[in-house]
Amino acid sequence: MKNKLSRIIQGCMNWGQWGSKLTVNEMESLIHHNLDIGISSFDHADIYGDYTTEKEFGKAFSKSGISRESIQLISKCGIQYVGKTRENKVKHYQYDSDYIIFSAEKSIKDLRAEYLDVFLLHRPSPLMHPEEINKAVDTLMNQGKIKSFGVSNFTPSQTDLILNKSKVYANQIEFSLTHNEPLFDSSLDHMIMNKIIPMSWRPLGRVFMHDNSQNKRIHLLLDELVVKYKVSKDQLLLSWILKHPSKIYPVIGTVKKERIKASLEAQKIELSDIDWFRMLEQSMGAALP
Repeated sequence: MKNKLSRIIQGCMNWGQWGSKLTVNEMESLIHHNLDIGISSFDHADIYGDYTTEKEFGKAFSKSGISRESIQLISKCGIQYVGKTRENKVKHYQYDSDYIIFSAEKSIKDLRAEYLDVFLLHRPSPLMHPEEINKAVDTLMNQGKIKSFGVSNFTPSQTDLILNKSKVYANQIEFSLTHNEPLFDSSLDHMIMNKIIPMSWRPLGRVFMHDNSQNKRIHLLLDELVVKYKVSKDQLLLSWILKHPSKIYPVIGTVKKERIKASLEAQKIELSDIDWFRMLEQSMGAALP
């Protein structure tokens, strides 16, 4: 890649109609805030906001006066969503070559960018074919419209199917303290072995979403650790992810400037191995075998 991704990635799913409904001016301010503190990578997908958020972000980016080379733009394609902007009868996935190229070009146009730094297949499809996908990837790479290609929510075997024909730069998966299956299903091992960058969506998991026995155990330990490390619970949850040897890039979803800054500072936490395992044990509700 020409520009290296920032270790904390700003997720933009919540910026538009599916979340905070930010105005163009508010988006512009948030883009500047991220860059000012050191977050230069922005994660999108064509589907966000029922296919509207990228266009709104593009207006804000154009208005900001920020150079294209100063940021990295990630987008995803493939989900055909049943919404107001497309006449889909059923939610499905589409990965024929022409559609992949169309999606990339539309995201570039909507984002008002000359290219995408990372272009991902959003979810695996039972009907996807590696040669058809590679045909699109080669075209987009040769035309300079994408700098790197990857997948999202793919299992190791599904990734291998794509790797058979195309170089996979990244795989964006759900991973957090409460959704820790990738530690045990070979997903992260597979990415280390194949030099694939892991990105994690919903990195804080469901710790603050539910009042259940798992979260009660986690919060009890976090109450102790926030005192020990003098940081917030959010930061501890991110530091737990950042410690993994696969070098995971968390994709944060908050639009609150103070929380964005706090997320970036999670990189400074030197979480001990023992506390990392204690957090995992509380999430699992049992000691490791």
